Amino acid sequence: MLYQQIARNKHKTVVVMTVFVVILTLVGAGFGYLFSNSPWSGIIIALVASLLYLFLVMRNPENMVMSLNHAQEIHEQDNPQLWHIVQDMAMVGQVPMPRVFIINDPSPNAFATGRDPDHSAVAVTQGLLDMMNREELEGVLGHEISHIRNYDIRLSTIAVVLVGVISFLSGVASRVIWFGSGDRDDDRDSNAIEMIFKVVAIVFVLFLGPLSATLAQMALSRNREYLADASSVELTRNPHGLISALQKIESSQPMKQADRSSSGLYIENPFRHRGGSLFDTHPPTADRIARLEKM
Repeated sequence: MLYQQIARNKHKTVVVMTVFVVILTLVGAGFGYLFSNSPWSGIIIALVASLLYLFLVMRNPENMVMSLNHAQEIHEQDNPQLWHIVQDMAMVGQVPMPRVFIINDPSPNAFATGRDPDHSAVAVTQGLLDMMNREELEGVLGHEISHIRNYDIRLSTIAVVLVGVISFLSGVASRVIWFGSGDRDDDRDSNAIEMIFKVVAIVFVLFLGPLSATLAQMALSRNREYLADASSVELTRNPHGLISALQKIESSQPMKQADRSSSGLYIENPFRHRGGSLFDTHPPTADRIARLEKM
């Protein structure tokens, strides 16, 4: 079952990229129409820019994501306990030792990122180190190593990159709409068809693109959390450590420095939106704990 899930995640990567290319195409068409009355020019700009950005970032996604989240890399002598726990979990999970980072934030949290198990990294907040005992740290880091082993990191990294691209294009287009539309004096009569096209373009650029990106990232991250929780128990042989850690994280304050486009990577939502929503990037903590208690 575990290896079937790994294979599915690899196939999902292709699906996610295809979906995001479609979204980027629509956003680019809207941008092109609003900026130069040429949807095709906008599509070309959007696709070329996003593919180039994706190529550059995927060469070393760990550095990009860690930089966005203000994480600092450490080595064994900097924090021997953390280093050895990560090392132990990696050995049990049969993956290469990932790079280790610490985020200077008092809220407990952690995430894993990278291109594949050979190019991966884990990050924990200072709050996690301060609040968790060894058993709880093992549960959390077993969860993150499981994301690496299950190839979730590749899927999540692609989502983070493309959400960032779509947000950037939408931001640029919004400036064109609000600050550039007033300068478009030409000989065309303003007719109903033109107004309809303009409204559709605005909807795609300002609303549909970012909304679709958010929904895609949510769909990718929610289901993978259950698998990583179960895989953590497989590595540690102890569900109680992760249960206790999730309870502490759930009752803590939000993070101060987390990057919003990376929120789906964390073991728990760093912004602590409570109450549940279709747009949540994480399953309800109570449901995760209930499943763990049955193991």
